Amino acid sequence: MPATERETLVAEAVLSLTACDRPVPDLLHDLTTSVAELLGLRAAGVAVLDQAGKADCLTTSDETFLPLARSQFELGEGPAVDTIRTGAVLPPVTLRPTGPRRWPRFTARALRAGVVRAAAVPLRAGEYTVGAVTLFSGTPSVPAAHDLRLAQALADAAGTGLSQRQALRTRDEIIGQLQSALDSRVVIEQAKGILSARLDVDLGEAFERLRSYARGQRLKLNELAGLVVRGEIPSELRAIA
Repeated sequence: MPATERETLVAEAVLSLTACDRPVPDLLHDLTTSVAELLGLRAAGVAVLDQAGKADCLTTSDETFLPLARSQFELGEGPAVDTIRTGAVLPPVTLRPTGPRRWPRFTARALRAGVVRAAAVPLRAGEYTVGAVTLFSGTPSVPAAHDLRLAQALADAAGTGLSQRQALRTRDEIIGQLQSALDSRVVIEQAKGILSARLDVDLGEAFERLRSYARGQRLKLNELAGLVVRGEIPSELRAIA
């Protein structure tokens, strides 16, 4: 039977995510983008473990949702927190403003951001759970239970890409790579703030300009961010629309 456009997009996403020669931040950002687009979500986020065993959100498909995704670990509650603790898929949870709530403080923040339903799937590299993918929806019926199978398949594809990098074999080796990505995120956040102020754009637009220029010039995002933090903002970066 002929393939549908969505099936083709899913196949292309899986192929891209299994690539083992890409920077970790790019790989995981593309994971969030694929999950959000293919499932019709407001946003998706990837949280990873560091070498101390703590979790933090590394990237989101939409940068405006990064504070919400990170707040889970500040509050100690939320879909990604539960999934990292259990290593299991968290089925969709409807977030309600009143009545019994699974995550009272996180729910209040999520509702303010327009999120009414959330779920999460584990990010695994081989046999190890090294993080979680959070699914944020603005629609009460999304994600559906069967959507989680696709989200998990995409997460597993990215996990394959992670575990194949430089023939990584142990949990500590893989988490070491993720630690480096988290460290890079600090510099990227600084660069976003600088670019936002200099170019009078919001943080989301600043991040997209950084990503677009880095890809066009075949630079690592953290390397470009380092230049911006040092005050060396390429003139072409200022002109990206």
